Amino acid sequence: MRRVHIDFEQRELDNGLQVILAPDSTVPVVAVNLWYRVGSRNEVPGRTGFAHLFEHMMFQGSAHVPKNRHFELVERAGGSMNATTWFDRTNYFETVPSHQLDLALWLESDRMGWMVEAMTQEKLENQQSVVTEEKKQRYDNQPYGDWDERLQALLFPEDHPYHHTVIGSMEDIAAATLEDVSDFFQTFYVPNNCVLTVAGDIDPDHAFGRVRHYFGEIPRGDDIPPIPGQVNLPEVLGSTVRETVSTDVPLPRVYLAGRIPPYSDDRFYAAQVASVVLGRGRASRFYRGLVRGDRVAKDVGNFAFPLTAGASMFLARATGLPHVTPEDLERAMVREMEGLAEVTQAELDRARALLETQTLAALEEVADRADLLSMFAGLFDDPGRINRELERLQGVTREDLVRFAETFLGSDNRAVLTYIPEAE
Repeated sequence: MRRVHIDFEQRELDNGLQVILAPDSTVPVVAVNLWYRVGSRNEVPGRTGFAHLFEHMMFQGSAHVPKNRHFELVERAGGSMNATTWFDRTNYFETVPSHQLDLALWLESDRMGWMVEAMTQEKLENQQSVVTEEKKQRYDNQPYGDWDERLQALLFPEDHPYHHTVIGSMEDIAAATLEDVSDFFQTFYVPNNCVLTVAGDIDPDHAFGRVRHYFGEIPRGDDIPPIPGQVNLPEVLGSTVRETVSTDVPLPRVYLAGRIPPYSDDRFYAAQVASVVLGRGRASRFYRGLVRGDRVAKDVGNFAFPLTAGASMFLARATGLPHVTPEDLERAMVREMEGLAEVTQAELDRARALLETQTLAALEEVADRADLLSMFAGLFDDPGRINRELERLQGVTREDLVRFAETFLGSDNRAVLTYIPEAE
C-alpha cells in the first residue's frame, strides 16, 4: 500500500484567517490558494447565483488595483491565476515564481480587505450581463445544458441548499443591487471565513510573516450565518422520480442520479470507487456493456459529487445511438448499476489503482496540492486529511461496494432524466 506524506504547518491570524504553509523547494514556484467557505449552498431564496456573481466581481478591481489588472500583473510576473465557484466554496488561486509571493498576497489581500469601496453600479451591471451570457452559452444554448438544474430539483427538495444550481436564477441576478452585493461580500468574504494556503518554494516563517503583513489589519467579520434551509433529509429518495425533455438535442440521453452520503461520511469513498468501476475508461462496466457490448451508447460517464451539506449526488449518464430508444438505454444502465452487487476483485483493484494515480498526480502539482490543503481545512478543519485520503480509498473493499450498490443504486433512490430529440 502506497503512503503519502505532505509536510505542512497550520497557523492562524488574530482576525481568524486560517493559514496553511506547505514548503517544497523542488521547483522555484509558489501557489497561493484561498478557499472562502461560501458557495451556492449559502444563498437564500431570491438571492441565488450570488456566490458565482461575486467570483466575477472579484476580478473587477479593488481599492488599489484597477479593473482587470489582477490578471495582467500576475501574467507579467510569469504566473497564472483564476477562480471557481461550486456548491460548498469559492476559491481563488495564483501560481507565481517564488520571488513573486508578495505580489500574489498583496493582490488577494486587497480584494479581501478593500473591495467594497471599489464596487460601482457600472461594474455590477457589466458582470450581470456577463453572467447572463454565460448562462445562455453554457446552459440554455448547449444540448443537454440544463441537466444539473433539472436533476438537482428532482433529488433535493426546495428548502435544501442543493436544490438550485451554482449559476443560480437569472431573475435573481438581474434584481441584485449594489447594496446586495456589498452585504454578501461583508458577510462571507472575511478572514474568519477563509483558508489561505501557501505551498511551494517558501520558508514557512518568512511566508507567514508576509501573510500577516498583508492580511493582518483586515478586521474579523461577524459570525457566519448557518447554511439556510433544511440540510437533513432521508438518505434515499424513497422511489423513482422521472422527467422527460423533448428538445433540440442530436441524440437521446439518459441521466440516472441518486442521493448518496456526503463527503464527510466514510461511505462516500465506496461511492467514489463505484463511479470508477461503472463509468471511467474503456474497461468500465458502462463502456463494456453499453458501448462495446449492446452497442446502444455513443458515450458514457459516471461521477460522485463530493458535497457536504447533508447529502451528495451520484450521477450516471449515457448518450444513445440514433436507433436506440431511451427505454433500452435506461434498461442497460440500470443493469450495469445493479450488477455492481456482483463486482469482481479485479474491477475493484483497477478502480482503486486509477484513483490512486489521480490522487498522486494531484499531489505532485504544487497548485493542486495547495487546493487540496485548502479544501480539507475548509470543509473539515483538518488539512492533515491530505495524508490519509489515499488510505481511505485503498481501504474500500468489495463488501463496501456491494453494500453501497444495494443501499443506494436501487429503484427506491433513482432520479431519471431523459432527453429526446425534438423531432421524435
